[in-house]
Amino acid sequence: MEGTTGLQAQGAATSDSKRRAEHIWTAPNLITLGRIALTPLLLLLPWLKGPYWSLVMGFGFLAVSLTDLLDGYIARRMSSETRVGQLLDPLADKLLVSTALVMLVAVGRVPDWGLVLVVATLSREFAVTGLRAIASAEGVVVPAAPLAKWKTALQMAALTVLLIHHPLLGLPMHEIGLLLLAIATAVSLKSGYDYFVAQLRGGPRARS
Repeated sequence: MEGTTGLQAQGAATSDSKRRAEHIWTAPNLITLGRIALTPLLLLLPWLKGPYWSLVMGFGFLAVSLTDLLDGYIARRMSSETRVGQLLDPLADKLLVSTALVMLVAVGRVPDWGLVLVVATLSREFAVTGLRAIASAEGVVVPAAPLAKWKTALQMAALTVLLIHHPLLGLPMHEIGLLLLAIATAVSLKSGYDYFVAQLRGGPRARS
């Protein structure tokens, strides 16, 4: 009887583990993974620099960025938010933003003074990622703050315009992109500061 009970408990644990594993493969998580998978396409930027290809790259980047809104909407609509999704979603945004920034520097679309913005942005992203990793090791998920969402939106807008680069509809896209990048960097640093202060004070956390 005791052996049967042990087998039943083991089977229940295995079944529960399987259900948790299957729960990872939700529609929002698949969209997020797709965003990560498409990020390497930015590596083509050095070979796609003309006005036409820059336009394609810019709007392609915007389309991929907007999937962030789509997976969030689906997760809330279907009540399918998962701990993995909470970790993957900001990671996907960071990979997309970091890759775009590095490639824009590589093709000379960020002037020397703009390197300060790039370094500050990347440093903030790595620091917050480290904070999330430490919290995750303790079984805690650090939710995205409202200001961080504004930061991401500004970054995506700035990078879209910088990828377009060439004048569009009479607008100086390059200059507009650099202005947006400066604003996004300021918001990024402020939100990063807020993250660390909140965690040091035991702020909002979601325990798994």
